[in-house]
Amino acid sequence: MKTSIVKIKQAAVIMGLALTGIGSSGAITPANALTFNFISSNAIDPLALAGFQQAGARWSSLFNDNVTIDLKIDYTALDPGILGQAGSSGQTYTYSQVYSALNADKKSADDTLAVNSLSNSSTFGRLINRTSDNPNGSGSAIPYVDPNHSSIYMNTANAKALGLAVTPPTSGADAEISFSNLFTWDFNPNDGINANAYDFVGVATHEIGHALGFVSGVDILDGNSPPVNGPFFASQFTFVNTLDLFRYSSLSKASNVIDWTADARDKYFSLDRGATNIALFSNGQNFGGDGRQASHWRDTMNLGIMDPTAGLGELLAIGDNDKRAFDAIGWDRIVANNNPTEVPEPENFVGTFIFAAFGAKMVLKRRQKLVESSEKEIV
Repeated sequence: MKTSIVKIKQAAVIMGLALTGIGSSGAITPANALTFNFISSNAIDPLALAGFQQAGARWSSLFNDNVTIDLKIDYTALDPGILGQAGSSGQTYTYSQVYSALNADKKSADDTLAVNSLSNSSTFGRLINRTSDNPNGSGSAIPYVDPNHSSIYMNTANAKALGLAVTPPTSGADAEISFSNLFTWDFNPNDGINANAYDFVGVATHEIGHALGFVSGVDILDGNSPPVNGPFFASQFTFVNTLDLFRYSSLSKASNVIDWTADARDKYFSLDRGATNIALFSNGQNFGGDGRQASHWRDTMNLGIMDPTAGLGELLAIGDNDKRAFDAIGWDRIVANNNPTEVPEPENFVGTFIFAAFGAKMVLKRRQKLVESSEKEIV
């Protein structure tokens, strides 16, 4: 019996921003409707709490969905070498539910382009590999088209933005984020980041971005394919996320399907069925990928807050690619005169999923960790 743990590590880039208001419960009460409720079971360091609140305010300045996102936060001693760890809760919807919600929610030009790129039937096709039922051989790396996938696994925060029914998480929040107090953090990005410190607000912004839906189920395929684990049937990989609906490659474009493979080929964000490569995604930690989890932009290209690494002294900032991606998956960008408003700025819960397949188990712990290295990966 084999088991596999899918770990998620990530990076960020960011600008500064002022809070519009903080409630006594730790909630941000901005002028627009996107609200974050920060929950801590401990007496959290005031600097850390303010850092989380400022990170939330950055997202609130960009999107006006009328939802409250509950985030459990902590600032405490973690295992040696771990900067932080985070995870998001989620649930499964039919593709038809998600398509209908995205179609009903479209407001911007990018929304319209994104929805027009989607299948309007009850299923969609994906390029996949390394499954036990691969027609090129069990576990083969050769991609093939899985034509009739019918479900989407979505973070609860993303589901709230789309107005989908959300079963309250048993954990009581949409995500949890813990940072280690054993490292040197700079809590004030408004005057730059100290050369010997990490950008706390920037990394928190990145982590909240994952909670809002910047994730890819390709990380699960990447961690549950031979020789790491598996192989498993394509039907068992039910973790296509909302952002994956806009994940393409030149090969998947030719087949008019999304790219949900684990290999070294370039995968990119596209809103027009692969015709336009907006920004490259990371393509996995295994199988010749770039070594970063697929739930990020490609590293070292300065593509946005959802880049996978950050260094000492690096100021992290939300970029246009980030805004377009969140807009496409259902978050409503604040607009003025039909143009996106650029607001001046002063980036899962542990869930275990078990599938029986000829005596094997696919066990997925969706916790993310920021690990210590020469350049830190951000979960």
